[in-house]
Amino acid sequence: MDQTKTPLFTGLVEHARRNPIQFHIPGHKKGSGMYPEFREFIGQNALSIDLINIAPLDDLHHPKKIIKEAQDLAAEAFGADYTFFSIQGTSGAIMTMIMSVVGPGEKIIVPRNVHKSILSAVIFAGAIPVFVHPVMDPNLGLAHGITTDSVRNALKQHPTAKAVLVINPTYFGVSANLKEIVDVVHEHGIPVLVDEAHGVHIHFHDDLPMSAMQAGADMAATSVHKLGGSMTQSSVLNVREGLVSANRVKSVISMLTTTSTSYILLASLDTARKQLVLHGKEMMDHVLELANHTRSEINSIPGLYCVGEEILGSAATYDMDPSKLIIQVRGIGLTGHQVEVWLREKYNIEVELSDLYNILCIVTPGDSILTVTTLVQALRELARIQLGKESIKPLTVHLPKIPDLALSPREAFYAETELVPLREAAGHIMAEFIMVYPPGIPIVLPGEMLTQDNIDYIIENLEAGLPVQGPEDESIEMIKVIKRNPAIR
Repeated sequence: MDQTKTPLFTGLVEHARRNPIQFHIPGHKKGSGMYPEFREFIGQNALSIDLINIAPLDDLHHPKKIIKEAQDLAAEAFGADYTFFSIQGTSGAIMTMIMSVVGPGEKIIVPRNVHKSILSAVIFAGAIPVFVHPVMDPNLGLAHGITTDSVRNALKQHPTAKAVLVINPTYFGVSANLKEIVDVVHEHGIPVLVDEAHGVHIHFHDDLPMSAMQAGADMAATSVHKLGGSMTQSSVLNVREGLVSANRVKSVISMLTTTSTSYILLASLDTARKQLVLHGKEMMDHVLELANHTRSEINSIPGLYCVGEEILGSAATYDMDPSKLIIQVRGIGLTGHQVEVWLREKYNIEVELSDLYNILCIVTPGDSILTVTTLVQALRELARIQLGKESIKPLTVHLPKIPDLALSPREAFYAETELVPLREAAGHIMAEFIMVYPPGIPIVLPGEMLTQDNIDYIIENLEAGLPVQGPEDESIEMIKVIKRNPAIR
């Protein structure tokens, strides 16, 4: 196919230039009916293509024209049989993957360090998750990938599992041996689903981890907006047919997708695909050069450590994406959150996320030597200030134990519940999520037995100022647990 074409974006622009009189939604009608200050800020061009699924523009739910052509081009670009555009973000694509292959009472093998959207899909589907524990990094306080052996063991213990889900790469850019895992799973005749939220760019450069489609996976939910140049909330779902039915996938994604689809988001997927195919290699050459330079500079700063290829070599750290800068800051006696706040207040720098011990910064094609130099300069100043204090004491890493699953997440989510104080909840079964977002990986989830170790870790994150969320009580003082009904005498 001609990858220089952008049929969806081009079709929208041509339609806007015809300037038809609109008697359809959206009601702002090219911006004329909206608040003037917002209209002026957004701009006439953007508003002119904020359109709806009228006949000339195709329909995402039943694409036959420009949307179908754009999706076909994307499928070729990613090496998939089919590509479906998602304007529900990668969360919507992930839910589609899971709900396409598992149903009520059926098992799916998943890593425990998954995004909340995966567990939400498990609840919606009524599936039973078989958790595989990821390999924990005791130095960084992070979870990496799952190993081939752990997948093999899970399949042996649960031979009726309908699918295996893998994260590739993790939020922090680390990959397991995906090709090996795919081969093992396929020996059992079931599909591999890949959460590729942080890996759209890896398909387009040989020095980056292998992509899901390159590894032979059956489905991959891929965030184009995160690192591929499209607009926020736009992603793709890549499908290889065989162990998965593309028609089933199409039906499920349609059920989960709004009928008022955003053509601005769809057009940004179309143009991002073109840029990745035509210029992805050179764009990532630029990114890797900047990232490696930045990593080297940060590692010259006393008290700081930026993770590099030295962590590779284990079964769970098979490869890594160097554009993710994991910067450990506990050596200067501060939490990641404190560093995040300082960078914001002193240098107007916003990081991707922070936790108790690290900050994560992402280098993309939108960066320059100026942006990364400013980051290094800021970190150098902060380290100098901190290490000049007599009371400096490096923080100790605390890794909580993963709680045991006592009920399926769906059973727990819909069970009769009661509120108890968080500090007194040890031994109770959770009925809601508690997580730090980002990254959105639950500390505890519905159905898991809360331990004192988990409670201490939640409180530690709260006291550090990190964005703990999930419970209905936003103060996190009270949490919902499964109600204990005493025996009737």
